[in-house]
Amino acid sequence: MSDDRTHVQEFFTARAADWDRRFPDDGPAYAAAAVALNLREGDRVLDAGCGTGRALAPLRATVGPSGLVLGADLTPAMLAAAVRAGRNRDACLLLTDVAALPLRSGSLDAVFAAGLIAHLPNPAENLRELRRVVRPGGRLALFHPIGRAALAARQGRRITPDDLRAEPNLRPLLASSGWRLTSYVDEDARFLALAERDGG
Repeated sequence: MSDDRTHVQEFFTARAADWDRRFPDDGPAYAAAAVALNLREGDRVLDAGCGTGRALAPLRATVGPSGLVLGADLTPAMLAAAVRAGRNRDACLLLTDVAALPLRSGSLDAVFAAGLIAHLPNPAENLRELRRVVRPGGRLALFHPIGRAALAARQGRRITPDDLRAEPNLRPLLASSGWRLTSYVDEDARFLALAERDGG
C-alpha cells in the first residue's frame, strides 16, 4: 500500500469508533444529496469512500429494493462501524481502494462520494477510475455535509486557492477525468458538485 493510502487508513482507523457521534446532525444533508443524484428505481450506485455508511440508507431509498447499492472503503474499521450501525442491510460493503475498483466498466449508474476528493492520492487518475465504472451519461456526486468555508473553520485553517473543491479547480479537474460539471453548490450547510460522465 502506498504511503498516501496508509496515511488515509491510519487517519480513519483512529476515528472510526466515534465518527458518527462526532457528526450526529448530518443525516438530512446526506439524504438531500442522495436525492440530488436523480436515481431511479432499480439503478446501481456506488458510495465511494463510504466510511461508516451514512449515505447507504438514503441511496437505498432512492433506488428501491430492486436497485444495487455498493459501499466501498479502504479502512476496515470504518466498514466495521457501518456493520455495527446495521448499514450493511442497505448495501453490499467492499473493502477496497477506490483507485482500483473490482467492478466491471460501465456497470453503475452513479457514484456518490462524500468527503472523498480531499483524500485521493491522485485525483485526476482516481476520478477516471470512478468514471470507468459508470455508464455513459451516468452521474457523480461529490458531497460534504458542510461547505468549504465552514469545514476550514472547523479544522482551524483557511481556504487556499489550490483547494480542489473550488469551482475554478474542480471544473477542469473533472473535465480532464471524463466528467462534465453540471451543478455546483458551496454554502455553509453543504457542498455538492454534480457531474455527468461523458459519452466517450
